[in-house]
Amino acid sequence: MTLGRAVMLFAGSMVILSAILAWQVSPWWLLLTGFVGLNLIQTSFTGFCPAAMVLRALGLKEGTGEYR
Repeated sequence: MTLGRAVMLFAGSMVILSAILAWQVSPWWLLLTGFVGLNLIQTSFTGFCPAAMVLRALGLKEGTGEYR
């Protein structure tokens, strides 16, 4: 799995987890969805992704034209 695919998998998982927690526990969990969305927007403009830094440190390989 490349770094870009892992970042998308992580972001999608966080959105789904947040929606489930908002439904089952508290609507305040929707703040997590908002945070993930804002981070995706920020990453699209700057190319800087904190999740990519963590996943890279865990040993995932980069593909061509992926996040910094």
